[in-house]
Amino acid sequence: MKRVRIFVVLFLYCISYAQICKHDVGTIASSEKQATLKTLALVANPNTQNYNVTYHKLEFTVNPSVNSISGKVTTTFTALANMSTVTFDLSNVLTVSSVKQGTTNLSFVQNANNELVITLPSIVNTGASSTVEITYSGTPTGGGFGSFVKSTHNGTPIIWTLSEPFGARDWWPCKQDLNDKIESIDVYITAPSQYVAVSNGIETTTPVINGSNKTTYFHHGFPIPAYLVAIAVTNYTVYNQTAGNAPNTYPIINYIYPESFNTSLQNQLSVTPSLLNLFSTLFEIYPFHTEKYGHAQFGWGGGMEHTTVSFMVGFDRQLIAHELAHQWFGDKITCATWNDIWLNEGFATYCASLVYENLDDLSTFINDKQSMVNNITSVAGGAVYLTNTEAQNVNRIFDDRLSYNKGAMVLEMLRFKMGDTVFFQGIKNYLADTNLAFNYATTTQFKTHMEAVYGSSLTEFFNDWVYNQGYPSYQISATNTGTNQVTFLISQTQSHSSVSFFEMPLPIRVYGNNGEVQDLVLQNTMNNQSITVAVNFPIVAFDFDPEIHLITKNNTTTLSSQNLISNSSVSIVPNPASTYISIVLPQSVNLLKSTLYTMQGQKVLEENTTTLSINQLSAGAYILEIDTDCGTIHKKVLKN
Repeated sequence: MKRVRIFVVLFLYCISYAQICKHDVGTIASSEKQATLKTLALVANPNTQNYNVTYHKLEFTVNPSVNSISGKVTTTFTALANMSTVTFDLSNVLTVSSVKQGTTNLSFVQNANNELVITLPSIVNTGASSTVEITYSGTPTGGGFGSFVKSTHNGTPIIWTLSEPFGARDWWPCKQDLNDKIESIDVYITAPSQYVAVSNGIETTTPVINGSNKTTYFHHGFPIPAYLVAIAVTNYTVYNQTAGNAPNTYPIINYIYPESFNTSLQNQLSVTPSLLNLFSTLFEIYPFHTEKYGHAQFGWGGGMEHTTVSFMVGFDRQLIAHELAHQWFGDKITCATWNDIWLNEGFATYCASLVYENLDDLSTFINDKQSMVNNITSVAGGAVYLTNTEAQNVNRIFDDRLSYNKGAMVLEMLRFKMGDTVFFQGIKNYLADTNLAFNYATTTQFKTHMEAVYGSSLTEFFNDWVYNQGYPSYQISATNTGTNQVTFLISQTQSHSSVSFFEMPLPIRVYGNNGEVQDLVLQNTMNNQSITVAVNFPIVAFDFDPEIHLITKNNTTTLSSQNLISNSSVSIVPNPASTYISIVLPQSVNLLKSTLYTMQGQKVLEENTTTLSINQLSAGAYILEIDTDCGTIHKKVLKN
């Protein structure tokens, strides 16, 4: 094998990769690690960086019984610098027979670097566009997970492609820079007439029969990177469904092996319209609804989210959901760097979890989140966002614990912090951003959109949960401190030194003696914080994070026994006060400590005497925590 150096430029590339049939995030990530090994052995071709591709007309002739391809690829490009030659990526096992510009034959050379270098008839100046037509043929060798594969199913031949990450050049001349999306493509597939052809986009005309062959035409009018262009040809059974709501409906076109097409498979596929409608409701209408969505069965042991048509080995519901989610998060908006991989994989994982919430029930959703949290907290460290060094490590890029599960649960925590309405509006705005839509995005750009709708900075949240490592463990005690009043004492330890304190609202569910239930949210902004809240009943028990909104582990909760001292037996004089306050206790009660807090829970004063000087404090309301040998009570103090 030829040895190729790994360059930092790899940081610029991030794609969402194939998923396997069984919805198991660890196995999905494992397959993606394997798929990406080829990525880290290649770099973007520096000789293709002086132009942008705007259009491809792709004309392919194949026969599933023969391992070969012949084609004519017409490419329009725009010069980013003055150009006298144009270079395309093309495997040197394929043979170019001619290159033309209009009717003019152009000179060209294929070199040992898998390049096709074409001499242009005149210099193409910066900003100008030009078009070339390349005719070629040969037997693709394939790579990665096949690139171009001739195989069989149930004795019937099939040809399918899977070009991730840099396999497109194995079967057609292209530019494999993942940050240059092609603005539109037209695909013409000519094959023996007994077969059905599949590609991106929509068939706008009826296939044309010419003798024993049939040509099928697809148009895809959205930006697409070369690795997502795909074809498949075999004796498919076409099974049509419809998504959307009248009059705004669009087709789901499924290409299924005849031997697999039965009632059971149709039942599996029946969830697809519901998933499309769910994601369209939560985020925005399916990005390619003016064309189609669909699936094509193929021979690799997984799935691949080719734009508008996911290639699938099987049709497990959670796999369908994961691949479908990538149409928004990966295909429409692609993460701009390996560091930002969670914008693809974290979102796809969370979307699959949202299916449990919306199509099943709350308990199933909770169980899925708990499973993710168990995996995340199985190791003390690890961040969602990758360092530059980590971004060179395929095992770290596709780490199921961090890029998938922690990325998904960070979205769940962000949703809990922001509230459903604001959270989903932020994602809608992110997807609708014209600078990002059908383009690339960074974590910073996503954060900016969420801050805009939230109305406050999310820097601390992203620092704690995205850029830094670990998770908190909470110690929470609760005490009934008055009529319909409970005081919570909250402290936390951190699993990793990169975060000194994880700031998050804390969900608490309290229970009364007569079956009462009330949900509370405590704004935990500092360690060792005391928060007093109103409740509708004296509590006899409480649960911390019962619906699993947080990444946390090893928590302890304690409900303090009923105080031997009553709130009414203690007084503060004077109250309001300007210079000092005195605590008046029953004769049999001894003071241990008195602590004064702001209403936000910040400690401002601590004494072991019954008289406290408050002259230096700002005017306002405070909470005085009085610890005695007969219990703890809390009193509100007003400073003039």
